[in-house]
Amino acid sequence: MPHQTFFNLPDKKRQTITKFAIAEFANNDYQNASITKIVKQAKIAKGSFYQYFEDKKELYLYLVDLANKEKLAFMQQAKPPKNKMGFFPYLRWLFDVGTKFDLTHPALSQIINRAVYGDVSFREEVLAMTQASSNEYIKQLVQNGIEQGDVADDINPDMAVFTINTLGEGLRHYIPAQLGLDTEQLAEKGVDAGIDMNAINQIYDDLFQILEHGLGDRVIEAKSNVSNTSKKIIYDQSVI
Repeated sequence: MPHQTFFNLPDKKRQTITKFAIAEFANNDYQNASITKIVKQAKIAKGSFYQYFEDKKELYLYLVDLANKEKLAFMQQAKPPKNKMGFFPYLRWLFDVGTKFDLTHPALSQIINRAVYGDVSFREEVLAMTQASSNEYIKQLVQNGIEQGDVADDINPDMAVFTINTLGEGLRHYIPAQLGLDTEQLAEKGVDAGIDMNAINQIYDDLFQILEHGLGDRVIEAKSNVSNTSKKIIYDQSVI
């Protein structure tokens, strides 16, 4: 995190530094992002920068944290199409809201995209930060789903959060592979890299079909129905 001296700055000056830092890291990969350019645009001395941040990595992680918090706040403030939605429709809607954030906040979204798809040596640290920012929110949703009867009451909320996060993280790699997207282009252009949103929505729908209905419950139910029918036939024959 930044040094306290950064937070002690007047709001306008702190926001100016942040604005130019966001633009620099959104438009350049981590290695080519220039602290010299940021301080020049923000009109501060380079020595002052190192009173605010330990190094470039600390600034970048601060921006990632900021992007994650902004995205979470955006999702929490969004209004669902219905006053009351079940757990799965609501979670599916949140995926759409997350995509909408990426489209309406391209610079912040791009900072995370560059960490995921670009050549950042501390990618795992960035991904851990991204997950940590949403864990409590998702866990609360799961617990609400259990209380409302939408989620099975024997589900472990922590494991549910882990599963949702893991699937969400996996989509970052699954979607480009399925849609034939160039990950370098995604790192460079983000949402402007020729993404087919209809295809992405279909992937989301397929994912939630599995999340809500599972891989085996319908098969088990069908087998159970067949078994019960067979028992009934045997019983009826014995009566005859």
